[in-house]
Amino acid sequence: MRLSLFRLLALVVLGGLAPSATAFEMPVVTPLADGLKNPESVAVGFATVDGKGKFTIVVSEIGEFGTDGDGKITILDGANKKPLAEGLDDPKGIVFVGEQLFVTDKTRVWRIGPKGGKEVFAAAEAFPVAPKFLNDIEADSAGNLYVSDSGDLKGGEGAVYKITPDGKVTTILDKTKVRAPNGLLLDGDDVLLVADFFSGDLNRLSLKDGTMTKIAEGLDGGDGLVFDFDGNLYVTQWSKGVLSILRDGKGPAVPYGPKFTASADHCLNPKTGQLLIPDMKAGTVVGVSIVSAAPTDIDAKPLTTVRFEPAFTQIEEIERPIILTHAGDGSGRVFIASQKGNIYVLDSATDTAEPRLFFDFQAHVTYKDNENEEGFLGLAFHPQFKTNGEFFVFYTKKDAEPHTSVISRFTANKATPQTADAKTEQEIIRIPQPFWNHNGGTIAFGPDGKLYVGLGDGGAADDPMGNGQNLSTINGSILRLDVDAKDPGLGYAVPKDNPFVGKEGARGEIWAYGVRNIWRLAFDPKTSTLWAADVGQNIWEEINLIVKGGNYGWNQREGMHKFRANGSGPKPEFIEPIWEYHHDIGRSITGGHVYRGQKIPQLQGWYLYADYIRGTVWALQYDEASKKLLANREIPGNVSPVVSFGEDQSGESYFITTGNRFYRIVNGQ
Repeated sequence: MRLSLFRLLALVVLGGLAPSATAFEMPVVTPLADGLKNPESVAVGFATVDGKGKFTIVVSEIGEFGTDGDGKITILDGANKKPLAEGLDDPKGIVFVGEQLFVTDKTRVWRIGPKGGKEVFAAAEAFPVAPKFLNDIEADSAGNLYVSDSGDLKGGEGAVYKITPDGKVTTILDKTKVRAPNGLLLDGDDVLLVADFFSGDLNRLSLKDGTMTKIAEGLDGGDGLVFDFDGNLYVTQWSKGVLSILRDGKGPAVPYGPKFTASADHCLNPKTGQLLIPDMKAGTVVGVSIVSAAPTDIDAKPLTTVRFEPAFTQIEEIERPIILTHAGDGSGRVFIASQKGNIYVLDSATDTAEPRLFFDFQAHVTYKDNENEEGFLGLAFHPQFKTNGEFFVFYTKKDAEPHTSVISRFTANKATPQTADAKTEQEIIRIPQPFWNHNGGTIAFGPDGKLYVGLGDGGAADDPMGNGQNLSTINGSILRLDVDAKDPGLGYAVPKDNPFVGKEGARGEIWAYGVRNIWRLAFDPKTSTLWAADVGQNIWEEINLIVKGGNYGWNQREGMHKFRANGSGPKPEFIEPIWEYHHDIGRSITGGHVYRGQKIPQLQGWYLYADYIRGTVWALQYDEASKKLLANREIPGNVSPVVSFGEDQSGESYFITTGNRFYRIVNGQ
């Protein structure tokens, strides 16, 4: 399912091959653009080209050093160069967060929209110390920015800053710990790699406790830092014109590929599997092939026969909507749950329907903006809801130990079935979570009538407690529970045909394991296949087909790759995902469902999913009989972070974005 980039083609040599590159297969170098004025940084992201929004290559052009107003951001559209934003001074580092591009420019940071509109996001006055030479910029999955100030470039007054989404700037490294920081790269959300332009050291900075460890040296003029598909790290050295590689992200650094005059801040183009490298003094951008495999060449053309339209425009007052579903009772009603705890009902799936409060539960749920992976996370209606009125909720319990997840049963009022009462709660299972993140939270009834629960590994980073590969804990697993029966001392029964029933030291509730943070899972109503999206950490987001007893590899594997140096290569006991995408495409997968509605025949049987950070929505076509991927096609039009997908009872599809917005997926033909 993957194709090697390396075909023994003639090498396009730019200034000769670096001496040690013969340790690798010779990279293919492809000229992409010339005639640029001091190109400093390249990124792949969302921009508007000829009136159409699409993912494309953008580059920052400094212009003449020290001459204000002649800097710009340029779109590379094939052989054409088009301005996205002009009137900058000396723009350097660039990074996309959703549809917004952030740019460092001398002593300030700009925010530029997909159509080129620009505003100052962080002025010089916002920094704790007046910046000298803002350089590289990086963004985490929550939208926080990390910015390097290289100081005087001679080892004095350097710093690294963190800028929150609301523009607050704090210092995370000062001149006592770093000389002239330049290149930045997140290794997960808790570790920042920092290249010191002056000393040539490459350091790992823990964002949790501030400790810093040197992992390589001799990288004088260190500029750009990029991971490839397999976790190899590529470093450009501006002053030496060298591109170097660190296998598995560890030293020593070995020269790789062509020689440049001034190789600057590069990026990975995940669609082509090339490093995009600006040569500042030569005024060029080239593509250089990498040592790991590129994504498979399946059909990736945009799916233009499907489009989105706003839905449920009367419900903007619902705070943090996170679930959209139906009761399966033939009523045509749509239920929307808020992460803060309440459930609302719409009498129909029409845009004129107005919400009514169905279930007032907010007083019992813990939710905090700074711990936003807790709260009301899952809702499932019993298959016999029409007769028994039962529904099930996964939530973070307020009157319990911190970080306690609970699954409970509730019953709609028989006298007034349009409402439900919190007093009917029957606790099914309590799940202690070691941390506030990676709770999972999806619950869904399978075709067998059992309740399936998608969990996370319990949180923090790297799965520090080893839950993913530990069958004695339910964290890091998908559970299967019988909620229509009870075993002694439990609020449920463990199905006798669960795979680990009777296995010494294993929890019988586990159906599958080795997952990091399931968001979300769903059954295909036609084939009964269980689909699950697992949020990645360092480099990969993945989609899995869940089978009885399956081990999906976390924390030994991330996607189809070894997780960090002490991880594992492929093994028969690990089930690989059917699809993955790199963090240059998106950073947090939002799983959806297989479309089985009637209004979009061309989408029949395709799996819908999105990326929370980038807002991209895709449809994945998979042939279960041959076990082959046929297509992964973007559905153009959305740029807002996608929180969750949903379906009405007729099988038509919706998604929720930040800003309390709902969209219906419709036929665009």
